[in-house]
Amino acid sequence: MALDFKQVDADLVPFRRRLLFVFFLVIVLFCVLIGRFAWLQIINKNAYTERAEKNRTVTVVSQAARGLIYDRNGELLAKNTLAYSLEITPDKVSDLEKTIDALSEIIPITTADRRRFVRLREDLNRYDSIPIRQELTDEEVAVFTGQQWRFPGVEINQREYRVYPEGSVGSHILGYIGSLSQSDKKRLTSEGLIDDYEGERVIGKVGIERSYESLLHGTPGHETLEITAGGHAVRSLAFEPPKAGKNLHLTIDMNLQRVAENAMKGKVGAVIAIQPKTGEILSFVSMPTYDPNLFPGGIDPKSWSQLNTAETKPLLNRAMRGLYPIGSTYKPFVALAGLETGATTADFVLDDTGVFTLGKHRFRDMSGVSKGRLDLRKSIAVSSDVYYYWLATRLGVDTIHDFMVPWGFGQKTGIDLVGEQTGVLPSREWKEARVKQPWMVGDTPSIGIGQGYNAFTLLQLAHATSTLANRGIVMTPHLVKRITDPSTNKAEDVPVEPAAVIPLKSRNVETVIAGMTDVSTKGTARFVFKGVPYTVACKTGTAQVVTIAQDDKYDAKKLAKKHHDHALFIAFAPARNPRIALAVLVENGGFGAQAAAPVARQLIDYWLTGANSLELPPPKGVPLITQRRNR
Repeated sequence: MALDFKQVDADLVPFRRRLLFVFFLVIVLFCVLIGRFAWLQIINKNAYTERAEKNRTVTVVSQAARGLIYDRNGELLAKNTLAYSLEITPDKVSDLEKTIDALSEIIPITTADRRRFVRLREDLNRYDSIPIRQELTDEEVAVFTGQQWRFPGVEINQREYRVYPEGSVGSHILGYIGSLSQSDKKRLTSEGLIDDYEGERVIGKVGIERSYESLLHGTPGHETLEITAGGHAVRSLAFEPPKAGKNLHLTIDMNLQRVAENAMKGKVGAVIAIQPKTGEILSFVSMPTYDPNLFPGGIDPKSWSQLNTAETKPLLNRAMRGLYPIGSTYKPFVALAGLETGATTADFVLDDTGVFTLGKHRFRDMSGVSKGRLDLRKSIAVSSDVYYYWLATRLGVDTIHDFMVPWGFGQKTGIDLVGEQTGVLPSREWKEARVKQPWMVGDTPSIGIGQGYNAFTLLQLAHATSTLANRGIVMTPHLVKRITDPSTNKAEDVPVEPAAVIPLKSRNVETVIAGMTDVSTKGTARFVFKGVPYTVACKTGTAQVVTIAQDDKYDAKKLAKKHHDHALFIAFAPARNPRIALAVLVENGGFGAQAAAPVARQLIDYWLTGANSLELPPPKGVPLITQRRNR
């Protein structure tokens, strides 16, 4: 009997072992389960609560209206309009080409539309809806809506588009908006601004649109919706409305802008007019222009190629990115340098024989004639090259360089536009660093007449002219006059304070200005300003594009048009109390008095007298000169 019980106990041993193993396994599994619960509901509670909330809710982003742009008189220059857009999401379409072909059977789709679609696909993700046709009519919307079931992945959206009512007028000021490219996204990410562009399609590319993007763009709105498992909205949980971008009121007078662009019609070049006492830019022209309305919806590749390959380079902002020798318009500043440093005096008389000899080299007057005995004032009026060859040699390149820096030559002016060029204000140090050669004595004379290594922007020349008109008080040139918040109607004027004051002797400044006034009465521009009812201080300029051999004469008939001299002109008026200062450049225009000065005359006439050939109203808030004044 006892043996039987022992046998039973022996049989239970394996069973008990298995039972013990299962028991420990259950304990371990419970520990794992408890640990997992602790991980999910205690340690990572916040993370999973957020994920659960996201499954229950969805955030809808609404774009803010882009800020508007006006001129100084309240004329609307950039606005927004709502339009219907036919859009395709490539990721939801099996055969893209077949879908577009089928769409073209019910809604007109041009070759340009197809090219634009291809270009936009490069900038956007395949999950984004991409416009194939924009600005649909109500009839086209109705036609597509009735057949939408045939086109999965295709939808109609109502979007806000940027419109520039004046077309090409002022295009280099306003710039344009364009598709938000991958490079734009990288830049915004590096600047920590990418969240403000969630769901956004466009961004300012150039001009005011680019430079004031942060103000014009506004702040997107967000609405949090509770949704069902099927994705249907149940209720709104939170709503933050979008905040429209701020409106900009520019310093530009569009009527003066029209006068300037009309005066430059058929020419290639630039014009800048500035109000000397404030630094406000009244007109900013680069010719030829382009239509910024081509860009907001995405420009098609063919149009983009035409703009980029055109010989006249309409996309180039010549006013602040083109670099030029400025010819004799540099002479008033060199003259002032000579007076201020004592290198010359107002009474010193030089005999201009038509040639300045330095060593074995003969520097000729570009006019080819001698101008006789002349003092500094007369040297400006008749534009003597010989006088300024001599004066530049007396001053030396480094003295000229140091004097010109505060005037802004070869420096960025600080204008509120992105992309300003620096230019070249030569010195010994500059040549050794850039050209890897020492400065030679023979390099200096040409500097005095605005040639040689000199390369400036027209903006720098206009800025320096405005500073001279302002008797050495430096005002930063700017394009935005006032910023308005549309949600509060609160306006904030851009502060206007002198950036610097160049220490100058009054008698020296007035001597130079007297010489510039003589230019308009008995000098190189006397025929252009004959009979005007105001006094104008000015200087003509002709800048060589190609070097002419020492014993040769310039003959435009023997040169290609692109090798003709540039025509330049600077002026401010009235001479004693200037209300406008300007610089004009006509590329390959020849003599400044013939090609550039008449352009300036039209701007000054309009601004000071209201006279113009376009039937425009006189400028607002500007006292007009109607009677002849004594000079």
